[in-house]
Amino acid sequence: MARISDTIDVNVPVSTAYMHWVHYEDFPKFMKGVEEVRRLDEKRVHWRAKVAGKKEEWDAEITEDLPDRRIAWRSLSGTKNDGMVEFEAISDGSTRVHVTMDYEPKGLIEKAGDLVGMDKQRLHGDLKHFKEFVEEGKTLH
Repeated sequence: MARISDTIDVNVPVSTAYMHWVHYEDFPKFMKGVEEVRRLDEKRVHWRAKVAGKKEEWDAEITEDLPDRRIAWRSLSGTKNDGMVEFEAISDGSTRVHVTMDYEPKGLIEKAGDLVGMDKQRLHGDLKHFKEFVEEGKTLH
């Protein structure tokens, strides 16, 4: 298993950052390669994304959901991955968001991408886009 992690500070209260993150259907708006995320029920989410240029689909289970503090997940099918997002209030109006993800790179392209740090770069870019998304005050549908 490979592991990546990154942290970003966003200029919104912790409850706002958390509420935007758990609105999974908005992930394609700030996560590169993610085409669709659909909530199946209270604990399961279906993903459709391009991974190393190849379309992938999988279901994930939310294993922990502590509002305004932490969300953890694990894949149930398809691309093997699990991880956690932690939210820490820095002040009344700003939040530190920390993501840690473990995944199993498949095939030569994914393994090479992991070796040269492309996955870490993608996570960093996604977090920057999340910051822009929540700070611009995008409304939740």
